[in-house]
Amino acid sequence: MTRNYLFFTLTLLTISVGIYVLWTARLNQIYLGADWSALLDDPALAEEKYDRLQFNLTGKESAFLILNSAGTVLYSSGNAEDMSLTPSEVACVPEYGADVYVNMAEIWRDGRKQYLVTQSTYDDDGYMTMEHIMMLDADYQVLDGGFGDGRSGYTRSELDYLTGKKPAGKELFRSEFTGKQGEKLTVLLCAPRWTQEGYQEAYQNSQQIWLLFIPLYLAATGGFIWWMNRRIRHPLDRLNTAILAQAEGCPVRVGDCGGPEEIRRIGESFDRLSVRLEESEAERRRLDDGRQKLIADISHDLKTPITVIAGYADAICDGKVSPEEMEKVLRAVRTKSTSLTELINAFHEYSKIEHPEFALHLERTDLCEFSREYLAEKYDEIDLAGFVLQPDVPESSVWVRLDPFHFRRVLDNLLSNSLRHNRPGTLLFFEVCLQERAVRLTVGDNGTGIPPAKAKAIFEPFTVGDDSRSKGGSGLGLAITRRIVEKHGGSISLAMFPAPGRSTEFVVILPLSE
Repeated sequence: MTRNYLFFTLTLLTISVGIYVLWTARLNQIYLGADWSALLDDPALAEEKYDRLQFNLTGKESAFLILNSAGTVLYSSGNAEDMSLTPSEVACVPEYGADVYVNMAEIWRDGRKQYLVTQSTYDDDGYMTMEHIMMLDADYQVLDGGFGDGRSGYTRSELDYLTGKKPAGKELFRSEFTGKQGEKLTVLLCAPRWTQEGYQEAYQNSQQIWLLFIPLYLAATGGFIWWMNRRIRHPLDRLNTAILAQAEGCPVRVGDCGGPEEIRRIGESFDRLSVRLEESEAERRRLDDGRQKLIADISHDLKTPITVIAGYADAICDGKVSPEEMEKVLRAVRTKSTSLTELINAFHEYSKIEHPEFALHLERTDLCEFSREYLAEKYDEIDLAGFVLQPDVPESSVWVRLDPFHFRRVLDNLLSNSLRHNRPGTLLFFEVCLQERAVRLTVGDNGTGIPPAKAKAIFEPFTVGDDSRSKGGSGLGLAITRRIVEKHGGSISLAMFPAPGRSTEFVVILPLSE
């Protein structure tokens, strides 16, 4: 948009500059008049091709005449046709470029009227030098002095040409040149004589050129509005169509909608927003499906023990349980209530770690020493279950920041999965390996493994290895494990290609403590 407005501003500036140039040219045409030097230097003058000299004239007041030695007019331009001079009058016309100024003053001497005529020149420094002086009587006859031309008298008309009073309102100069036949010819140059009032009037009239700015401005503004409407309206219409389609649930991509850069960026942002909305909608559907599955799984996990407890309670109340079977039934009720308590505790822990305000209490801990102490505590349980533990923990210290209580829950969940889903005699692996700026903790086994269909969703809530859920477990253990590891600034994953001799490998990566 900035470039468009800058272009409009430059257009108005160009119009203003163009009008100013026209106005300046008009003033030069009025004030400077004809280029007499160019006219006198034009080869067309000596070649007597006088029509070509018209290009050196400016304005209606400038003109020139070509005269022969007899004073006959050979050529006249424009409004010089009404000028007629005798040879003696031509001789009194000031020579062009001579910087000669003649003044005549009326004086009285001895009661008689006389005329004092002076001829002066100005040097380059602007100083005036009086060249000639002559006195004329009342009949314009020379009494004393002269201009060096040997004349004894003048006519009033000749004096008017000599002093510049003729022609009225104009300046007249002469210049000699040789025609193409070798004849001496004279060119008379006529230009307007400006007065202060004339200058003012011409200046005011010249300002009317600025009135051109109004129609040019309106034309430029109209063109700019049309151009901007064409450039902006089309992409805005595309954006509006896409927004309406989005509101109706039919996403439409805008793509490169054209127009100014700002609108193109809006179109690109709209496309990104549409993509995010589609992803958000897909995620919402996924969460809805997960929520439905969550409700179904919770209902299933709670329904089984509650049904058993309710059934045994009804049997006791109805007197259907003999005294010999009473202890067995009560033990079954206690077992199911314990299982139900474990499920509720798992649900509570999962909801607790998913809460935004859940926080760990991290301590700088030697992971190798922590692992050795943990495995020492779990060794008897693993051995009594009929499993074989193969640890590989370095003797050196590897320092990390842990919440010992919650990280112990991570290791419990990983090992309990191996114990629950494998047969006795399975080999369990526990390894700690130092990497660059991190430590790798691997917990795995060589048991039955995890079905590929379940591997991708193994860390999702209520995901268990057995679809029948007959082997127990809430399906929340690995979801809790992942959340705790992430809170430690690490990551956990299921190795897609376990090491040779292993069927399952859970890999935990933790950052080293500074």
